[in-house]
Amino acid sequence: MSSRPLSRRRLLLLAGGALAGGAGLGADAFAWAPRRVQVSSHDVVIPGLPAELRGLRLAQLSDIHLYEGLHPAAQRAMEMVSELQPDLTVIIGDLVEHPRLVESLGPFFRACRGRLGTVVTLGNWEYQAGVDPSALRRVAEASGAQLLVNQALRVTVGTQELAIVGLDDPRAGVPDPGAALRDLPTGIPAIWAFHAPGYADLLLRQSYPRPMLALAGHTHGGQIRPPFLPAITPPASGRFVAGWYRDTFAPFYVSRGIGTSGIRARFRCPPEVGVFTLRDA
Repeated sequence: MSSRPLSRRRLLLLAGGALAGGAGLGADAFAWAPRRVQVSSHDVVIPGLPAELRGLRLAQLSDIHLYEGLHPAAQRAMEMVSELQPDLTVIIGDLVEHPRLVESLGPFFRACRGRLGTVVTLGNWEYQAGVDPSALRRVAEASGAQLLVNQALRVTVGTQELAIVGLDDPRAGVPDPGAALRDLPTGIPAIWAFHAPGYADLLLRQSYPRPMLALAGHTHGGQIRPPFLPAITPPASGRFVAGWYRDTFAPFYVSRGIGTSGIRARFRCPPEVGVFTLRDA
């Protein structure tokens, strides 16, 4: 008998099989829970926040995982963000599971667009699936969004500038904060976004300027969360599962994401759209 440890995919399949064995739980986990998208709202208190940025709202989406066009959770997230009308939208990697689905992202980007700007970052699935970044960039730009790979987008609110820093995926790519920050003025308020959250603890040991907020995804919050058992998260998650972490390089939020991978089910871990409102202390 092999002593090879179980992979995340095999563990999720085992958990999903156990859920499927219970008719009521299985129906919810496979049919309803994956599309029951929640809005999680957060005030981000930033001492000394410039007056022009007070009340600015940012929507965060991650891990869309399109595998057969726009699935119900993606469609629901589109409706929610369209209704919320955020100032900024950040969409953090693992968008599609096959290159042929890149074109399907156009309607998603348009529906989720932020008033001042919309940025997109790469996840490990873009690398694993062989997505051409230039094709993704073309679809993003045609839809009013911008793909950031170790780059920053500067937006102006009144007379105040704000930067959104988008890093390459830490698991499959090569994040380079130095390149992303190279052309930014010293002291400009910044929000960082990257896909795999384990990278945050590496940043803690480096000397880059502290952003006022950092966002990640990748973990799906564990996706299937049986009671009394630890969350099953993919490599490069580090110690992070979901929600706020205040003990790293910046106030750091890890999204549960929108889609599913490994198995098309969720249990005790609903998909989410995060909405962050900047507040002065």
